[in-house]
Amino acid sequence: MPTTRSDLPRLTPPVASVTLPSVQVIRRGRATPFLEVCPALSSAAVPWKNVVLEDYVVPACVISRHEHPKVFVHVILSGSVGYQVTTGGRTRRFSAVPGTTFILPQGTIDEVIWEGETHRLAMSIQPELLAAATAEITRETDLELTSHWDLIDPRLQALLQAMALDLREGSPVGALYGEFLTNALAVYLVGRYGVRPATPIVYKGGLPGRRLKRVLDYIDDNLAEDLSLSKLAEIAGMSPHYFAELFRRSTGCPPHKFVLSQRIDSAKARLRGAKHSVIDAALETGFQNQSHFARTFRRLVGVTPGQFRRSS
Repeated sequence: MPTTRSDLPRLTPPVASVTLPSVQVIRRGRATPFLEVCPALSSAAVPWKNVVLEDYVVPACVISRHEHPKVFVHVILSGSVGYQVTTGGRTRRFSAVPGTTFILPQGTIDEVIWEGETHRLAMSIQPELLAAATAEITRETDLELTSHWDLIDPRLQALLQAMALDLREGSPVGALYGEFLTNALAVYLVGRYGVRPATPIVYKGGLPGRRLKRVLDYIDDNLAEDLSLSKLAEIAGMSPHYFAELFRRSTGCPPHKFVLSQRIDSAKARLRGAKHSVIDAALETGFQNQSHFARTFRRLVGVTPGQFRRSS
């Protein structure tokens, strides 16, 4: 027998609870967090542009009627449960499994009853990001996505999980990797789920030599800074997505991997000298703290920074 609204708690947060950037919806004319459950992980603490990503474990509940002021993407990571969606004057029932995905256009109004516990990722996306992606692949600026309530898309799920993993690992490359992923996500959504689907432009060749040198010089001079994809693209004089693809073709790896490799190489050079401590090497090469540095260094080099210094 289906669960009814009266059987479940209503996950409707108090209006006054909005204090930090979060995945937000509109209830009773005001912006409130999508869920009252505290996310286990949030991108609010990192300088990602135009997106917010949150990771939740949510019990069976009613998510009361709300409007999405931005594009909303939602992926179930675990939990096989029934759910009921009321939107557009219709009520439909579905069964969620790991991978079940929602894609909801800006302005969607809905209420959802969840009949069991789920682990999920929720993301809101600023229209500006998708408009830029639309212009990137179609040379237009008009944007509209199709609505989906019961979708399985492994590529979309992988992009969101990669972003969540970057947050869990402390974003060792700063905002750069998250920005790379958000641009890839936007281009994919527009190309795959736009009302008028479009095929992304296929880029040939790589960055012209002078542009590549300007970017590489900037990276070398600013390793200790929180480098952004948009800034590197600006230096190259092109859009972030276009830049990321041509940079990969020129160097053999995407910008975030190149920057991380340069930071590790620079840290190794510092650790070989007597003047730099481990924490100095971390901070001077762009790592947020010694813990993030140690984890990343060991993963890529195979030993801890202290072990590397003693053996050098």
